[in-house]
Amino acid sequence: MFDREKLQKIQRERERWERESVAKSLERLPERGEFLTSSDIPVNRVYTPADIASLGYLEDLGFPGEYPFTRGVYPTMYRARLWTMRQYAGFGTAEQTNQRFKYLLGQGQTGLSVAFDFPTQVGYDCDHPMAKGEVGKAGVSVSTLRDMETVFAEIPLDKITTSMTINAPAAVLLAMYIVVGEKQGVPQNQLDGTVQNDVLKEYVARGMYIFPPKPSMRLVTDIFEHCAKNVPKWNTISISGYHIREAGATAVQELAFTFANAIAYVQAAIDRGLNVDKFAGRLSFFFAAHNNLFEEIAKFRAARRLWARIMRERFKAEKPVSWMLRFHTQTSGVSLTAQQPYNNIIRVTLQALAAVLGGTQSLHTNSYDEAYALPSEQAVTVALRTQQIIAYESGVADTVDPLAGSYYVEYLTNQIEEKTAKYIEQIDEMGGAVAAIEKGFMQREIMESAYRYQKEMESKKQIVVGVNEFMAEEKTPIKILRINPEIEKKLIERLKEIKRQRNQAKVKEVLNNLRKAAENENANLMPFIIQAVKEYATLGEICDILREVFGEYKPPSIF
Repeated sequence: MFDREKLQKIQRERERWERESVAKSLERLPERGEFLTSSDIPVNRVYTPADIASLGYLEDLGFPGEYPFTRGVYPTMYRARLWTMRQYAGFGTAEQTNQRFKYLLGQGQTGLSVAFDFPTQVGYDCDHPMAKGEVGKAGVSVSTLRDMETVFAEIPLDKITTSMTINAPAAVLLAMYIVVGEKQGVPQNQLDGTVQNDVLKEYVARGMYIFPPKPSMRLVTDIFEHCAKNVPKWNTISISGYHIREAGATAVQELAFTFANAIAYVQAAIDRGLNVDKFAGRLSFFFAAHNNLFEEIAKFRAARRLWARIMRERFKAEKPVSWMLRFHTQTSGVSLTAQQPYNNIIRVTLQALAAVLGGTQSLHTNSYDEAYALPSEQAVTVALRTQQIIAYESGVADTVDPLAGSYYVEYLTNQIEEKTAKYIEQIDEMGGAVAAIEKGFMQREIMESAYRYQKEMESKKQIVVGVNEFMAEEKTPIKILRINPEIEKKLIERLKEIKRQRNQAKVKEVLNNLRKAAENENANLMPFIIQAVKEYATLGEICDILREVFGEYKPPSIF
């Protein structure tokens, strides 16, 4: 992309500048220290065309909407349609969550994102002993189809897209959503949205698993297969780097471990007999946006280019839509501080800006009070307004990939892609993502990165405003959303009532059919789960059948 003689001249001038101008400046005013990104990529004093001498414009950048998609997956990006503003929400009862959804839609939100409580995420009903004290705390409690019907009451599923952050029991919650759609008169083929359905990252970073990896992968591919035939507009998985990053991974590790997991999912689907071009276009990704603005922008650009190459070269996908990496972004929860919580508004703004400049397809902005509790209505409104101000007032959405050509951004994009590819190669040599997880490789890498960051904070090598520097004595009064503990009793009584009203013989029949199907390795379980859901079999009852057949996962010791 650059003339060789001109590059050599630039390099000579740079060396002269270092000897003369920089040396004199350093005598008067030394630099503040060593500069590294979160992935330990050294940050040079200045960047020139010499730092990206090997970059080929058409080969490595190209044009938006065309291979290798570095500059964006759509030709006009936000000039045609802004990213989906999809605030993650859900707490307490189905009624409370329904009210929050309606409020957010009324404030200009353009998509829904459902947060489920911990018992729901690990397949327990609200009346299970393991659920005690956690019902409705970190998300909405969903034990039966009745709860899901209430969550989406008066919200037309043919006019809204919904993302559900659910993994181990994803097939059950998706089945509930499908049945709610049918009850609204919306057939499966008209439903649009995403189910996270990424269980591998649960073993790596999050811990919300139920079954061992092999049957879990079967459930993932069951969803792929069912949706390819019946729910064609649905994104069948949101392969998540977010939770990996939040657990302590670097930007490079976030991409590498996410793509290693994605490769495992694609291969599992191919092994099932699915044509890669039939399902690859419905894969989606979920990444975090952290504080290092340029590293995050470069990470998103590198991710698109690397995934395009993986799908075209490794899996021989032929359709351009199969090469496209479409992703949702959430700003960083772990970066939010209880100290001086209004500082979090600025952190979230920078992170959201990185996501937009990096070309995200949808975005959740965290609320400033989340270091204390689930977001209050005031805080979630500020978070949504942050997106709207970036979209309508900043001008950053007016042109596609505005930082392309920045020597620093292009250099970082190259570095992140190269380092990510090396990690993937290392995981391939272990036998792939599942083998690497079973050996504890990814878990150890993340823990080591998290430990290193903590040490840097303690030594003040890494400054966190309000935490280890610029502290303030005064407390900031903020209104906190508190979940009434009486909700748990109310939901347990509702569940008892549903069980009394349903056809017990029919429930027994559909659960028995599900057990037989689970014992048959060749059966797709989605139709059986849908039938169970229709008869108001509970989440816990369905998952217990699968626990009996598949067993439960016990994590290995990784130390």
